[in-house]
Amino acid sequence: MIDLLIGEFKRTWIQTRRYPAEVIGGIVILTSVFYGIFVSSQYMAGPTTNFGNRLDAIVVGYVIWTLVLYIVNDIANNLQLEAQTGTLEQVFLSPFGAPRVFLARAVASLTLRLMLIMIVMVIIMFITGSQLAFPVLLLLPLATLLLSAYGLAFFIGSFALVLKKVQQVLGLFQFVLLFLLLAPTETWVGGAKLAAYMMPIVPSIGLLRDLMARNEGLDWGVWAIALANGLFYFTLGTLVFRWAEGKAKRQGSLGGY
Repeated sequence: MIDLLIGEFKRTWIQTRRYPAEVIGGIVILTSVFYGIFVSSQYMAGPTTNFGNRLDAIVVGYVIWTLVLYIVNDIANNLQLEAQTGTLEQVFLSPFGAPRVFLARAVASLTLRLMLIMIVMVIIMFITGSQLAFPVLLLLPLATLLLSAYGLAFFIGSFALVLKKVQQVLGLFQFVLLFLLLAPTETWVGGAKLAAYMMPIVPSIGLLRDLMARNEGLDWGVWAIALANGLFYFTLGTLVFRWAEGKAKRQGSLGGY
């Protein structure tokens, strides 16, 4: 597994060096989209409006949305690319197994993505004047968020494996994610709060907003819920991916597009 991770890190680094315009373009686009949202909100709310820590919470939600969106799309896009180039069967014939290969590839690309996200976050903080906190404890909810996000990635990847083309599904899913990650679900009460705990990623993003935007401590009870949430969706995603792999093999459509 270590050799696989090293190989995927090398692969990701080579692709990044060969296509630097993609990296720079990603930073510019992500920053421009948020700045457009920020300016539009200021215009509608009026020049005297003070967003307070709501701006910090929105920044956290937007940045995490870009990260989660990349993770969720990563495996599905890789599957479609491998199918189009005719190398998908080679991946599934690997001694490591397809889920391990795609997970290692996703982890390798995540390292680069985190660096880009940090650059985008710094630029956004400079433009908007947002002041976010970065306590060490934020690594705990971030870990649970990644677990849940990769579970969703395998779940969406299973659709790509069976249906081959899932661009419309991914397009719809990104707006659902935008609502879930920008909505202040941690302030919901009653049945709505219980429903939020059951949704993927939502408990983790609430903790990240508390730590980074509101300077609050880590709620260990909610973190335990976020951990259970992440483990559940990661396990569900990998199981569904295994089922989709078996279905594609039985249909003889693994290498087709």
